[in-house]
Amino acid sequence: MVMDRKAFLQKSILAFMSMNTLSSLKAFTDRLPIQGKRMPVLFTSHGDPMDIPLSRQERAFWNALFELGKDLQKNFEVKAALVVSAHWCTRGTFVNTSPEQKQIYDYYGFPESHYKVYYHAKGSPEIADEVNKIIPSVSKTTDWGLDHGAWPMLMHLFPNADVPVFQMSIDYYAKPEYHYELGKQLKSLREKGVLIIGSGSLIHNLQLGAQKMRANDMTPFGWEAEYDVWIKKQIDERNFTNIINYEKSHKLGKLAAPTPDHFVPVLYSLGMSDNKDNISFFYEAEPTIPAFSERSFIIS
Repeated sequence: MVMDRKAFLQKSILAFMSMNTLSSLKAFTDRLPIQGKRMPVLFTSHGDPMDIPLSRQERAFWNALFELGKDLQKNFEVKAALVVSAHWCTRGTFVNTSPEQKQIYDYYGFPESHYKVYYHAKGSPEIADEVNKIIPSVSKTTDWGLDHGAWPMLMHLFPNADVPVFQMSIDYYAKPEYHYELGKQLKSLREKGVLIIGSGSLIHNLQLGAQKMRANDMTPFGWEAEYDVWIKKQIDERNFTNIINYEKSHKLGKLAAPTPDHFVPVLYSLGMSDNKDNISFFYEAEPTIPAFSERSFIIS
């Protein structure tokens, strides 16, 4: 988990109440023209880091992202993508306004091939600046890039790196309700050609998974399938309150997500949905490695 990498990340969280009214939100986003189609929203796993060098032919999940990206660019004018990544955790919430997006290899001890995979996407300072104007408590910074919660997924979703991308951080110390409400505040960007992606994993217990992997045992524990079925049901039935209260609403909640970083990106995605939307799973498979899920969906 990436935490407090730079001195500025020690800033205290700004007042949540500054996420004012919908009328203010509209005023701040008027500079971006409204499109004829409302942009979908994604929640996607960013995959097992061990799979990063694999091709789409070798990895079904990468191919699912590739096909989804083709459909998105065929049917929508994607002006930019905003990624809420599990791997940019801060105190307070930040948005990266840099025009250049450095590639961050924020994983360690992997084979050399994992550090020879390149993805060079541009940023979108103007649209990133809109995030700050919509929600002034989201601070601007240029001191980040694309971490491994973003670029391994993006390199298959938009392999030509022709969509500008930028990230918004996760306040590691905020309540789940904060993340959901922040997503709701950003919903208007869907009308302006911005694809918003929550990138994490609905099941992610690194400590338990690593124990098995160190013993060369890649088989799931068994409880992953039970929780995966339950979380799918909550999404299908729009039981978002249960998902927001994930630590208490199911006996396996704390086991599946002992830390908030990989789970709360789903709250941003769900916060941007409404009753007019359909939610469908563009990738769903039974968990195949311990304490991990790649279930991913699109809101459209």
